[in-house]
Amino acid sequence: MTLQAIDFNAPDAEQAFVKSLRETGFGVLKNHPLQQQWVADIYQQWEGFFNTEDKHLFTYKPDTQDGFFPAKVAETAKGHTKRDLKEFFHYYPWGQCPDALRSDLQSYYEHATHLAETLLSWVERQSPSEVSQHYSQPLSSMINGSQQTLLRVLHYPPLKGDEELGAIRAAAHEDINLLTILPAANEPGLQVKAKDGSWLDVPCDFGNLIVNIGDMLQEASGGYFPSTTHRVVNPEGADKTKARISLPLFLHPKPDVVLSDRHTANSYLMERLRELGVIE
Repeated sequence: MTLQAIDFNAPDAEQAFVKSLRETGFGVLKNHPLQQQWVADIYQQWEGFFNTEDKHLFTYKPDTQDGFFPAKVAETAKGHTKRDLKEFFHYYPWGQCPDALRSDLQSYYEHATHLAETLLSWVERQSPSEVSQHYSQPLSSMINGSQQTLLRVLHYPPLKGDEELGAIRAAAHEDINLLTILPAANEPGLQVKAKDGSWLDVPCDFGNLIVNIGDMLQEASGGYFPSTTHRVVNPEGADKTKARISLPLFLHPKPDVVLSDRHTANSYLMERLRELGVIE
């Protein structure tokens, strides 16, 4: 099985996209509204940022979780013991950010969030009535005005050969949020776990937009849309010397949004952050 890129402007794009989400946990879109050159410029700007010591001036604030997270505090995926080989920056419109980089990042954040609302409305319209009747409100409205939607700028540094045995760039995990919107990274490595347990390479053609289901949509849909297990594997050969930049947007509902009988968005988020060791 392979993942096929779906033309965002095709007449059946909505149906094909949601079918792919349902069957694989991923939808890959081409010819979407987020311009390739825009993403490339952000990748270049932020690779420069990660290669300077100025990044430490923006070290994350534990209480608000915005700013720069060095490799030594990178996440350990649930069920794993090795930290991921990455560093990253958490951008929220209300949070800290280098002045020279804020304008482009904020503009991207707004456009990507707007596109995400469209994709959430697709998911809702294509949900069977026995599933959609459990949504406490329209899916797209869950993120309207949310202060929690997170744009993460990820930097996977070149591998030096002295990495901890068994550590990879991002161990197999699921995302916490509703949907994750991800422009194809500047290097390959993203894989999704198929229902038969095999790993599929996600098409990384630059210009593709990769969308995957998070735990909150799985919770809200009663499991109809399964949260996607995915990972980023280490490169081989000459590619080991290349850094990898990635720009996922994690769509988080407002904290008081009811996901299910068991959880609000906030109670679910706190539970998962404790499991990840991000908070105590």
